[in-house]
Amino acid sequence: MKPTILGVIPARLASTRLPRKVLRTIAGRPMLAWVYDAASACPQLDRVLIATDSDEVAELCHRNQWPVQLTSPDLPSGTDRVHAVARHHHADIYVNIQGDEPLLKPEHLTALLRPFTQQHVVVSTLKVLCTPENIINPNAVKVVTATDGCALYFSRSTIPYDRDGLSPQYWKHIGLYAYRKAILERFPTLPPSLLEQTERLEQLRFLENNIPIHVEPTEHDTIGVDTEEDLHRVEALLQR
Repeated sequence: MKPTILGVIPARLASTRLPRKVLRTIAGRPMLAWVYDAASACPQLDRVLIATDSDEVAELCHRNQWPVQLTSPDLPSGTDRVHAVARHHHADIYVNIQGDEPLLKPEHLTALLRPFTQQHVVVSTLKVLCTPENIINPNAVKVVTATDGCALYFSRSTIPYDRDGLSPQYWKHIGLYAYRKAILERFPTLPPSLLEQTERLEQLRFLENNIPIHVEPTEHDTIGVDTEEDLHRVEALLQR
C-alpha cells in the first residue's frame, strides 16, 4: 500500500540574518508562493501544508487558500515545527520543505522520496555537486557520505580536507528532509547535541544518536535565501 506523504513548509517570520524573508517579494511574488507552488506540483505529495509562527504569514496563506497551521514561536528548528504539525495531521512520511528555497523544483522532492522504496531508510536528504566558490563558503553546508549513501558528517567547513592535493569531489547539502513518522516523533525527545550546537546544523542530532540519514544526489542546485545578496541572485534567476 502506498504510504501517505505530507509536505510541510516551515515558515518562520523572525529570521536572524534576513528578517521577514518568507514574505519578501521575489519577481513580483512572496518568496513563500514560489516554494508552495513547487511543492504542490510534486506528484508524490498527497498534501502540502505551511507551518508558521506568524499571524501575518497565516493571513497570506488564508488569502491564497494555502493550508496553514499556527505553531509555537518557541520551537527551535524546522524539524520541531514539522513534528508539531505531525501531532495533528497523520502521514506515514513527512517532508520538511524549507520556506526560504524559492528555486525549489518538484524534482527535488521526487529525488528526496526515492530512497523510501527501501524499508530501512528512515530519514533522507539531498546533495548536489559543490561549485568552486561554495567549497570554502560556510553558508554552504558540505556533506560526506559512505559507500551506502548514508551521511558520515555535515559541516560548514570544507570537508574532506584535501591534505595532499588529490582534488576530491565536494558535495553541497540541500536542506530538504523526509522522515518516517516514528523517527520524526523521536527527534524532539533527543537533547540537542554538542555537534549540532557547534555547527548550528540540526541534522547532526540524528547522526550523534546513530540514526542514519540517506543522502540522495540531485542535478538541481538551489540558493537558500539568507541575505539581501541571495535575494537579488534568486530574483535575477526567476526573472530570467
